[in-house]
Amino acid sequence: MQTKIPRRGRIRLTRRGRIALIATGALVAAAAVTVPLLLPDDDARPESLTIPEGWRSGQVYAAVDKALKVPAGTTKKALPKADLQLPGDAGGNPEGYLFPATYPISSESTPASVLSYMVETANKKFSNSRVTAGADRNAVSVYQTVTIASMIEAEVDSKADMGKVARVIYNRLDKGMPLQMDSTINYALNRSTLTTSERDTKINSPYNTYARMGLPPTPISNPGEEAMRAATNPTPGDWLYFVTVKPGDTRFTANFEEHQKNVAEFNKKA
Repeated sequence: MQTKIPRRGRIRLTRRGRIALIATGALVAAAAVTVPLLLPDDDARPESLTIPEGWRSGQVYAAVDKALKVPAGTTKKALPKADLQLPGDAGGNPEGYLFPATYPISSESTPASVLSYMVETANKKFSNSRVTAGADRNAVSVYQTVTIASMIEAEVDSKADMGKVARVIYNRLDKGMPLQMDSTINYALNRSTLTTSERDTKINSPYNTYARMGLPPTPISNPGEEAMRAATNPTPGDWLYFVTVKPGDTRFTANFEEHQKNVAEFNKKA
């Protein structure tokens, strides 16, 4: 659906909320590594590493580098030798499978071992009967469910709205509508922002869900349990559009004209 009204270009059929929190990248990065118990040596490794929900793989790699006191880029370079147990659909890309949690760090920890621990944790979480049954019920694979959960994580700022965002995604897929998610474009451009321009929506990328139908080829972040729960058990409803008018106020509708009014209200507050 391409009918638009002016707003620095076009109406967003979907609008991210939670990504506003990610936009303060410096603050998030500073909180990435928890150091509950430091050894006397200031150069010693922390005893644990916390990965928040919704982080992209690049953020995870940087946090592992920092926690293990290794040069920047070391963890990403370790991927080919890490022998990660990823699903075949992933094509060796761990995005979506670096599960958000707190992981122990020891003197024997390596980038490969930490990444393996994350992927093993994801496989355990994603292979349970609730996830597999939800994927079957929604006529998608487990990997596609993780992809949907990753978009939910990036698009919404409230756990209470996650199920509704999931339903919007499934409803649009069922109706053969493009998803038109700003979060997927941001992933393609390797950025985190609330502003998506007309030019952005025309980029040549498999992650451009304005120009391409269906799901993006991979997850766009590493989703947590709440987002996975929403992806496997979306809230019942007929919604096709949503916009976060202000923090804590995300409005869902199946009516495009009503959505236009909500977007206009958002524009007044922007």
